[in-house]
Amino acid sequence: MTTRSTLDRHHIKALTEARHEDPFAVLGPHPVGKERIALRTLVPDAEAITAVEPSTHRKLAALTCVDDGGLFEATIADADIHLDYRLEIIWHGVPHVVDDPYRFGPLLTDYDIWLLAEGKHLRPYEQLGAHPSRVDSVAGVRFAVWAPNARRVSVVGDFNNWDGRRHPMRFRAGCGVWEIFLPGMETGEKYKYEILGATNELLPLKADPYGFASELAPANASVVADMPPLVEPLSEHRAEANQRDAPISIYEVHLGSWARGSDNRFLSYAELADILVDYVRERGFTHIELMPVSEYPFDGSWGYQPVGLYAPTARFGPPEEFRQLVKACHDVGIGVILDWVPGHFPTDPHGLKNFDGTCLYEHADPRQGFHRDWNTLIFNYGRREVCNYLFGNALYWLERFGVDGMRVDAVASMLYLDYSREGEDWIPNEYGGNENLEAIDFLRELNATIGRERPGAIMIAEESTAWPQVSQPPETGGLGFHYKWNLGWMNDTLEYMKMDPAHRSYHHNEITFSLTYAFDENFILPLSHDEVVHGKKSILGRMPGDEWQQFANLRAYYGFLFTHPGKKLLFMGDEFGQRDEWNHDQSLDWHLLDDGYHAGVSRLIASLNACYRATPALHREDCEAHGFKWLDYSDHEQSVLSFIRRDSDDHHIVCLCNLTPVVREHYRVGVPVTKNATYNELLNTDAVEYGGSGVHNEPITAEPLQSHGYEASISLTLPPLATVLLTPESDY
Repeated sequence: MTTRSTLDRHHIKALTEARHEDPFAVLGPHPVGKERIALRTLVPDAEAITAVEPSTHRKLAALTCVDDGGLFEATIADADIHLDYRLEIIWHGVPHVVDDPYRFGPLLTDYDIWLLAEGKHLRPYEQLGAHPSRVDSVAGVRFAVWAPNARRVSVVGDFNNWDGRRHPMRFRAGCGVWEIFLPGMETGEKYKYEILGATNELLPLKADPYGFASELAPANASVVADMPPLVEPLSEHRAEANQRDAPISIYEVHLGSWARGSDNRFLSYAELADILVDYVRERGFTHIELMPVSEYPFDGSWGYQPVGLYAPTARFGPPEEFRQLVKACHDVGIGVILDWVPGHFPTDPHGLKNFDGTCLYEHADPRQGFHRDWNTLIFNYGRREVCNYLFGNALYWLERFGVDGMRVDAVASMLYLDYSREGEDWIPNEYGGNENLEAIDFLRELNATIGRERPGAIMIAEESTAWPQVSQPPETGGLGFHYKWNLGWMNDTLEYMKMDPAHRSYHHNEITFSLTYAFDENFILPLSHDEVVHGKKSILGRMPGDEWQQFANLRAYYGFLFTHPGKKLLFMGDEFGQRDEWNHDQSLDWHLLDDGYHAGVSRLIASLNACYRATPALHREDCEAHGFKWLDYSDHEQSVLSFIRRDSDDHHIVCLCNLTPVVREHYRVGVPVTKNATYNELLNTDAVEYGGSGVHNEPITAEPLQSHGYEASISLTLPPLATVLLTPESDY
């Protein structure tokens, strides 16, 4: 039975049909006369509701049902809108005493609104999303979501039976944000946003763009979680470990398939902190690069189609365990780099697509807003709120989890308006060109912001074209990254190495060409996950010849990698010669380490890392032309490379690569020392401990014979399919 309401039927109908655009204007306490208020609440299926005094539970008023849709109302005399009350609600005969969300005032301050509206809030996640809070001494969770074109937004979850009528939010017109405080809610609650779109269409339930945690996939609700506390700025030691003159050797990891537990289950962040970190430390890597860990729905995307950019994926545990994994790395001196995807997002209905019924985060025109290659949507970098969403996200991982840097995925796809497009399937910029001017400005501002707000952190670009000055400062026309992946080096050298050694003499330029541009950028030499999937074979699988030659080729190639200018990156499994292509659904083949050849490769990588880190000539001038000098790049007939690496003090290492299975005796190269100086083998990839044949050199004395522009030279034996490093006794 219902009684008459002080509201007209228009408001009642809009409330009960979840179409009311301003629920705070009618729900909660509102004056209806002098010293009288109308107290209204919408609770479908409630049997009875009473307003009670908070401390004593004394009855203030019984609310009566004024509509079958669940609208209850009472008129209270001698009261005003500041009345302190609770609601005793009876469901199925059981009373529940709750705070009324509609008795609380606005949450965002005028300054917050101004910052959000102007796109000047570098950390919008501090205001948006779900935040456990206390308002007027009441514990609960405050929610805020940007949806400027929505007609109505509600928070839904188990706590309200996923009923969008129960908790519609307040709209803050100045910044397009909807907000509400839900008393009594705690961490761990699942929630989404139910949104009535710009044209009154009910959208698929949306996960929170700023959600700090998520359900375990394939479930996809956001989960209320505490915002991670700030971590200390990068220490001087950690910042120095990221610099151009530091040895940087990166181990790229997919957490879901590095190793698996029993029944092929994922290992947790905590378990990985126990075993992965020690493994990486023992192999001598300086950094771990994690393929994307922000929440993603589809395992087969490897994380590169994220939906929850602010939530560490629940596949491996809660966010606080991910923080502990980062700390465990830092505790043993290992930096952490995250793969980060600001270039596109998937079309999953619970994600950012058409978020408020309009193209809010993406471009409306598919010629600008849809990736043909990946069937994903492209962020609209011309919108300040979108840029700040991404700026804030980068700072979130750096400042709240303490990671040391970000590797930005697919930068080329962001820079070019015609990326993977033909004909009229793209829109030129205002000058008629194919450069995405808004994306360029975004990247420059992103890198400048990180440099200012998180000194010492590094930004790395995966950029596959000849775009100039990717790793140069914005003030000189660059994009502002610290490093760029050298994909040209990777492609050319792998093409060369897969050839039969008998044919390599005809393709010598492919192994030497990278040195013509090696110092145009600050390069990282990547042998990444992309090179061991989709029929490309593993790195070992690309090597020609019988088993011995395959492993010898691999060892020689790794020797070339660690002596070539540029920082280093190996994908997991490469360090012991994984035979099969990478499979994201299963563990690496750790049993291979029981085989002598694979164990030898593992020992070689540990030795190469140790040598690289301990030898300034191999890393200090990685990004400077002074750090490299050819001895002979033209010995194509014998497929031999010889060159010098040196540091800023001119201490040097002589490096030789013999890329045929022929032992070459009495091979002479010039050296920058006086006669009678002695060279020792610093490292030889053909050593027996690495699985090689054991051809090596005893200490070599320089002779007064001119060669390669030097007055002195040495004569040595080159092992088959091997890289040899020689150091003068006086240097090290």
